[in-house]
Amino acid sequence: PEYKAVNPKSKVPFLVRDDGSTISEFPVIAWWLGKTFPAANLLPGGAEGELRALEAMDYICGTVHPQGFTRQFRPSRFTHRPEDEPRVIEQGRELARGYFDVIAAGWPQGSTWWLPFGYSVADAALFFVEWWASTRSKIDLPGPLAAHYAAMMARPAVKRALTREGFPA
Repeated sequence: PEYKAVNPKSKVPFLVRDDGSTISEFPVIAWWLGKTFPAANLLPGGAEGELRALEAMDYICGTVHPQGFTRQFRPSRFTHRPEDEPRVIEQGRELARGYFDVIAAGWPQGSTWWLPFGYSVADAALFFVEWWASTRSKIDLPGPLAAHYAAMMARPAVKRALTREGFPA
């Protein structure tokens, strides 16, 4: 109830800015952070770079997360019959693997980062579903995504965030 009083959507992420105004939804928060702190290089430059980062984040937040992982973690949202939940969970696993294969197939050759522009907010979006795949679902990531996940896990900011949230870094 305390969280819902601040965020009626009852979702994460949710950001309360210094002026008290709020922002919700990962792609919007990530875009705002990139625009507000340009020296951090969180958004690729130019319209094309921003477009590709937004496209990538929308795919993660609008497709991979709900179809691949919400099915696994909250199967009752996809069926009213408890006996169907194992099939919903397996469907989520299959979908997640397929989505990861699509991302891997379009991975920039020889790149550590998802977009050819270098590290960006798109990598942070991809990381959270890679983390779920690796830690909660025990799904093997395809080659470029496994390398990306390892690179993300090596980032000091990721280690700090995981530690702060009580997860092994």
